[in-house]
Amino acid sequence: MATSPTPSTGEPRDLMTYLVEQAMGHLFSAALRTAAEHRIADHLAAGPRTAGQLAAATGTHAPHLRRVLRYLATRGFFREDAVGAYHLTPAAAPLRTDGPDSLHPAVMMLTDALFRQTSQTVPEAVRHSGASFERITGAPLFEHLRTDPATRRLFDEGMSSLSAPVDAAVAEVYPFPETGTVVDVGGGRGGLLRAALRRHPRLTGVLFDQAPPLAHHLLDEEELKGRWHTLEGDFFASVPEGGDVYVLKHVLHDWPDESCLRILRCCHRAMAAGRRLLVIDAVLPPGNAPHFGKTLDVAMMAVVDGRERTAEEFAALLSAGGFRLTRVLPTTAFPSIVEAVAE
Repeated sequence: MATSPTPSTGEPRDLMTYLVEQAMGHLFSAALRTAAEHRIADHLAAGPRTAGQLAAATGTHAPHLRRVLRYLATRGFFREDAVGAYHLTPAAAPLRTDGPDSLHPAVMMLTDALFRQTSQTVPEAVRHSGASFERITGAPLFEHLRTDPATRRLFDEGMSSLSAPVDAAVAEVYPFPETGTVVDVGGGRGGLLRAALRRHPRLTGVLFDQAPPLAHHLLDEEELKGRWHTLEGDFFASVPEGGDVYVLKHVLHDWPDESCLRILRCCHRAMAAGRRLLVIDAVLPPGNAPHFGKTLDVAMMAVVDGRERTAEEFAALLSAGGFRLTRVLPTTAFPSIVEAVAE
């Protein structure tokens, strides 16, 4: 029976099938990882190929591979034609490893066994609070990353991949000053700072984070030469002083309110009155409307004991940290730009 929404209610016609399919969502994640792991998108970049041809190129079992690709095609990832050849679709194109906007590292990170196990323990997190990740590994995420180089590399590459479209969207939407200094607090490999400096050739920047992401920063470009420097540190202790715009991109959502206040107060101590702070995170809309931030909110609960927030929650948190929320700017990506000024 079909499971398309009814015109009057928007609910599926066959609720049983719909519910069971949602419960089996882990299979779709596994199928997507299969395509990413065997780099199916790369093999289709030159044109359509049959499952047999793809299996020969990837060293996989053709009948099983076809069944996985057929499943992925039901959601727009690849397309099978009348002669059994599979085509690369717009949804699957970001799985290519050779594109500038590749999401292959992000998919490999998000479907990694460690993070899948973390999701499976969400019922325990709801029962007892605290992050599921810590129950599995015995340490919070960021402590675990310091002791596990392989997971650290997977995480940094995955987050850099996820950040690329966000960096471009923020740099396009936000009116950074033409001159001055942007301090990217917890800025990872510096993708957002790079995007801002590219668009504003007289702007300078400071990339502030821990050593592992700084070791693989993205700022070493000829056009940016002499306009940036990196600084290692702990944003719970202090942040660099003297900036004109401070940025917290995908930082506050990693932490509960009390930890966020420690970060915000460190920023406030470093900033002159009237200087701007940009918080780049999902801003949750009211009601039942779908929003990626609501998915991410459950992920934050499971992985780091963090959370996504509404505009009202951001306003209260920023006020407690010494800031006044001035506006919320949407972007073409899932996060918004929450702008605040130091008081």
